[in-house]
Amino acid sequence: MTESSHRVHGVGPDEVAADWPPLREDEISQLLSGYRQWSGDWQLAWHSPRPLSAAALVDTAQGRIFIKRHHHSVRTPAQLEEEHRFIAHLARNGLPVAEVFADRHGRTAAALGAWTYEIHGAGEGEDLYRETPSWTPLTALDQAREAGAMLARLHVAAAGHHAPQRSTHLLVARDDLIRADDPIAALQAQLAGRPGLAEDLDRRDWIEDFQRMLLPLHAGLAERLRGEPRLWAHNDWHVSNLLWQPRGEAMGISTVLDFGLASPTSALFDLATAIERNAVAWLALEDGMGAVHIDTALALLEGYRDVLPLAPARVHLLADLLPLVHVDFALSEVEYFQSITRSPANADVAYDTFLLGHARWFSSAPGQALLQALHAVA
Repeated sequence: MTESSHRVHGVGPDEVAADWPPLREDEISQLLSGYRQWSGDWQLAWHSPRPLSAAALVDTAQGRIFIKRHHHSVRTPAQLEEEHRFIAHLARNGLPVAEVFADRHGRTAAALGAWTYEIHGAGEGEDLYRETPSWTPLTALDQAREAGAMLARLHVAAAGHHAPQRSTHLLVARDDLIRADDPIAALQAQLAGRPGLAEDLDRRDWIEDFQRMLLPLHAGLAERLRGEPRLWAHNDWHVSNLLWQPRGEAMGISTVLDFGLASPTSALFDLATAIERNAVAWLALEDGMGAVHIDTALALLEGYRDVLPLAPARVHLLADLLPLVHVDFALSEVEYFQSITRSPANADVAYDTFLLGHARWFSSAPGQALLQALHAVA
């Protein structure tokens, strides 16, 4: 962590100083020397404003590449390669993903000092939403339908990837607690292996918060989810993780990016996440009904069903899953801010605004309108 003029997206609407230092020229040179693919001069083209790691586009004599650096406490090489094996499976099954490059030793994740690195191809297409925070809604309905259809294609391509659950909870979207019959007992069982999260929850009345805010939304959900098969999924389906190119007068998706939150969840979990990410202006909830984009949610669902039909009961389950789809990841962010960046203030935002606030919003008039619209098209 460092003091730096580099600014990144914060937990609110404003840009903030980066927790992680931007990539430096000397470390890029050292990293690239471990790969056979690149030689000659190179130039830094862009620093990413995403906050949970450091990343940059680099122009080399052999083409543009994307370098991402994680602190080893967040991702070890072995943990990062779990994502890479999923990307490779999708590529073999025809999904347009950016290539992940292996170093001279055949490893797709490199460790240098306290850092873990990965290098991807830049992908084909235009990054229309490169500077857009993840909680910014999508308003172009043709792009929403295209995003829904591509998500369904990803689920088709993901079939047959039977890797085990991720070996970390940190900054991974999982559905362990949502699938549990007793989410409180399930979380209590995890805390011995998650000391950072345990440290944070010790200062909160979290059991009471779960009982009051989350368990009423969870009633009956675990039993209904037993019929949803595990499927490795993207789990962060926002338009800023997609590249686009013209197809006639419309824009089509040409590359799918950023599998950092991927894990075995379910197709409905991934689709619910897509609706949560793209159809609600979470950073502008004071706009009331203006913060919810029901037409975007329905366009995403329509595009998905054009590729993979969903029975009415599954659409009803999708709507009922939506208010809790964020729970496991919100707790992983609490853990990250408490134990990795040591930022209790950000942990408070992750807990109060993200974990509890998102669930609370679905009982508001805009949240209820969104859920009712999804039930109505089942």
